[in-house]
Amino acid sequence: MRQILFAGAIGLFLTLIGTPLLIKLLARKGYGQFIRDDGPRSHGSKKGTPTMGGISFILATLIAYALAKVITGERPTFSGILVLFLMAGMGVVGFLDDYIKIVKQRSLGLRAKAKMAGQLIVGIAFALLSLQFADKRDLTPASTKLSFINDFGWSIGPVLFVIWALFMILAMSNGVNLTDGLDGLATGASVMVFGAYTFIGLWQFQESCANAASLTNPAACFEVRDPLDLAVVASALMGACFGFLWWNTSPAKIFMGDTGSLALGGALAGLAICSRTELLLAILGGLFVLITMSVVIQVGSFRMTGKRVFRMAPLQHHFELKGWSEVLVVVRFWIIQGMCVIVGLGLFYAGWAADK
Repeated sequence: MRQILFAGAIGLFLTLIGTPLLIKLLARKGYGQFIRDDGPRSHGSKKGTPTMGGISFILATLIAYALAKVITGERPTFSGILVLFLMAGMGVVGFLDDYIKIVKQRSLGLRAKAKMAGQLIVGIAFALLSLQFADKRDLTPASTKLSFINDFGWSIGPVLFVIWALFMILAMSNGVNLTDGLDGLATGASVMVFGAYTFIGLWQFQESCANAASLTNPAACFEVRDPLDLAVVASALMGACFGFLWWNTSPAKIFMGDTGSLALGGALAGLAICSRTELLLAILGGLFVLITMSVVIQVGSFRMTGKRVFRMAPLQHHFELKGWSEVLVVVRFWIIQGMCVIVGLGLFYAGWAADK
């Protein structure tokens, strides 16, 4: 429990004091945001705002996790390290994308094939490694079974698991990336989901099958390799994003860029895979799913009928063009995300209680 508190507090502190230093550094180098010409007109004032702010909370998360281990004397686990690897690896891909945008002053950074190749390399490495490092109970960080509250059904095998893990990683990374269009929107939504995973990890640790002898009902236990350490990672991410939100909320002093959005999406997918809550992530991260689907619907409708369903996609820009202020859109979307987290945690607890 102390690890969780230390990780969250250190992550919060580091981004609160570190982000303004990063803002000054990026501004001095002229690393400002490039604004699309076809976006809402109100976004014109955002041009030149420092971007690549994801560097702040990526470093803060890594440092917070490491310091929490040093302070408490606990050892890192393979599950925690793999999730951090996935976050950092996707962040590197996003950083290259952001850097090219800034240097070449264009809205598109890495070529689509190069960006996809980078994501695939990181995702495949994570998926393959997550099936290694079995503990004394023969549990690996990930499982080849699908999961909702726990693993269910038959094993899909390592090949299909890698494909499934890649789908989750790419879907969540791009989902957060699409959501990151308004000041604080993706950051605030991510804080809520990481808070949910902090609770889930702690609950899984308390009801772990490793402690079956002391549980009132061993049949309701969780077979997760390192649940407490996953809670530590989630807490570090929650605290780091919370501190970053202070500077990222409207009017934003810094944007997370693809550096941050790809990293956050990777971290969410990694936490879901390692905590055996893969399908539950679609509910916990409901806002990211909703916004991604708005793009799919918009593109599909235009290609099939030549007509657009929304004034602009992703969905948040549709409401901006309807006359909603940016802050109004963000707050209302945060409310939607909060409800998704409540429903997801409710289903998580109900599933545990039903087994009990």
